Amino acid sequence: MTGLFQKIEELDSSTPNMVLTALDPEFFGEKALFSGQTCIWESRKNGFFTEHRKEIPDLEKDGICVVSGKQVFCEFLSQEKHLVICGGGHVSIPVIKIGRMVGFKVTVLEDRPKFADHARGAGADQVICGPFEQSLAAIPGNKDTFFVVVTRGHRYDEMCLKQITSKEYAYIGMMGSRLRAAKVKEALAQSRVSPAIIGDIHSPIGLKIGAETPEEIGVSIMAEVIQIKNQSCKNSGFTKEIVQAVLKEPGQKVLATIVSRKGSAPRDVGTKMLILRDGRTVGTIGGGCLEAEVFQKSLQLLLNPEKTSLLCHADMSGNDAEEEGMVCGGSIDVLLEAYV
Repeated sequence: MTGLFQKIEELDSSTPNMVLTALDPEFFGEKALFSGQTCIWESRKNGFFTEHRKEIPDLEKDGICVVSGKQVFCEFLSQEKHLVICGGGHVSIPVIKIGRMVGFKVTVLEDRPKFADHARGAGADQVICGPFEQSLAAIPGNKDTFFVVVTRGHRYDEMCLKQITSKEYAYIGMMGSRLRAAKVKEALAQSRVSPAIIGDIHSPIGLKIGAETPEEIGVSIMAEVIQIKNQSCKNSGFTKEIVQAVLKEPGQKVLATIVSRKGSAPRDVGTKMLILRDGRTVGTIGGGCLEAEVFQKSLQLLLNPEKTSLLCHADMSGNDAEEEGMVCGGSIDVLLEAYV
């Protein structure tokens, strides 16, 4: 089944891609990968998903659906989230650190070598030191690209935004006062940038938390970026780290995926955790007692050669959860799948 992960690595992110998993006992564990309307991989040749292809509905979000009367779990795949920061000054440093912490690939564009070095020191994945206009030409942009403009002056802001607004994007934010933002937007309008795109620009940037220091402003900016990111229903749990671990880590492993969620469970549907036989994990489905229970059931699955998949239920709303001090209520169903 690792062939699925090899195919995921090769996908064209500009095409809608989804993974379907049969949950009905008769076909339990069968999987298929669709790119657009085409099935490009199936765990069982001419299996359930080939047979019922015409009955697969037009799906829009992750979760359990019904295909030909059978329960199926649908997961949309998205590209790695890319945070592009224009400017390497004091505010960009906490934005870089938080961006990396929450799983973004971070690219910083800065025309001053000294500040470019500061961005490298903060942990940016890529730093392009050169004129903003030239550097932005190397950034293609797509629906998973988040642009944060924190340059040292409105002249550079305008220069960056003229290029950014011609690209595909998930988010555009610009730091500055309302007056500065109004002047830049007026200049963009005169350059015939679409009013709808200008309206998409978040400026002043960040959520209103009364931020004052660069660190607080960084928190405000990333809070808004995360908010926009999480409004999308296509938020794949197939992270780069998990895909790479499945393909490269030797030995048996179990992939745990939340397939349904009720109440205030800590993580959403589609969230994944990979459990390796030596006890290491990649990702998290919420931590605490819930994760420990799933971990133990995963190890039990590895010890049972007759089973390759299992659906387990974890309830966090009862007395046991209260005794353990679990602050989140609700329950989740977790699909466990063993891989070699």
